[in-house]
Amino acid sequence: MNPRQDWNDYDRAATKGPLALLLKIVVLFAIAAVLFGGMGYLFGWCGEAAQVTQEEFGPRAELKKYEWFKDASAQLDAKRANISAGVVRLKSLKDAYTRDGEPLPRSQWARTDLETYNQVQAEIAGMKASYNDLAAQYNADMKKFNYRFANRGELPEGATDPLPREYKPYIEQ
Repeated sequence: MNPRQDWNDYDRAATKGPLALLLKIVVLFAIAAVLFGGMGYLFGWCGEAAQVTQEEFGPRAELKKYEWFKDASAQLDAKRANISAGVVRLKSLKDAYTRDGEPLPRSQWARTDLETYNQVQAEIAGMKASYNDLAAQYNADMKKFNYRFANRGELPEGATDPLPREYKPYIEQ
């Protein structure tokens, strides 16, 4: 702009009217809104990334994941022990109906023992399915990254043994 203005400049501005000035103001506000909106979106995106990182890898999340794996590991051990106990129970039922080293046909078993045997077999099958399901979930989650509590040398304070990296599912019939 020219530092020296005269009355002609005011006459020209008056003939253009207040709409020209209003249009300039609106355009300036629109440009500012687009710039601030873009910056807000960019900072919001970065803020969300930081929030997700904190939620997934922060100390509270690590502790929660560690506790889940510890609980799942204990449950898998208990399921394995229950399966073994069921197998021993089946063997004792079979042994009760063995004469001279030969198993008697099931048609000669007492009805209650036959029902018990079938029930225990069904329970073992259910426990194996439950074990396999939890082992698959454990293995899938353990394959995800940043589970340092499964690495020797990077255990939380007080832990002595790392959690197993994988459980082998039962593949018995």
